[in-house]
Amino acid sequence: MPRRPFDAVLCDLDNVIRFYDTTALAGLEHGAGLAEGTTARIAFAPETDLPLLLGEITKEQWVESIALGLAGQVSQAQARALGTAFANSPFRADEVVVDLLARARKHLPLVLVTNASVELEDDLALLGLTDLADHVVSSARVGVVKPDRKIYEIAAAQAGVAVDRCLFVDDRLENVQAAAGLGMTGVHYREPADLRGALGVLLDR
Repeated sequence: MPRRPFDAVLCDLDNVIRFYDTTALAGLEHGAGLAEGTTARIAFAPETDLPLLLGEITKEQWVESIALGLAGQVSQAQARALGTAFANSPFRADEVVVDLLARARKHLPLVLVTNASVELEDDLALLGLTDLADHVVSSARVGVVKPDRKIYEIAAAQAGVAVDRCLFVDDRLENVQAAAGLGMTGVHYREPADLRGALGVLLDR
């Protein structure tokens, strides 16, 4: 039989496996006279979220940073409420993706590689995904974020395979391009069919 194209799967979490419901946040933004997505843009600005993703600040401190970024656009109370609603948005797992990854893991190592806060382990428990992967590489735990090459190298080492023998799945194109630059097989995720197609060689077995 021909050799399979990769020996491990490295997969992002947010917007691949985990999805957030921002309905309540959108209602608050509308009530405050803000365009939908305003809070997210502030929350995800590098100066706001990078300290969180590196494990340097708590979620509560992140909320304060978001509120500070909203200062001048809404009242202090509204800014705090918006930051809190954003940080505490409910989330769910895409069961189709979870099933695909679980099936792939029967054949080779699966590593989650995610830019996340120190609360990631608790979040995975809430999702019922504590045992989904063989290893979890969290930016807040290793002190480096995607697309820095070091986090990919850490993940490959956790999987126990060479970097160029990894399949890497992420919803952010820059992260996929960085992985491909290291020799990984990159998959830019937009829908489950993208993952299913990449894993086809395993799922057909």
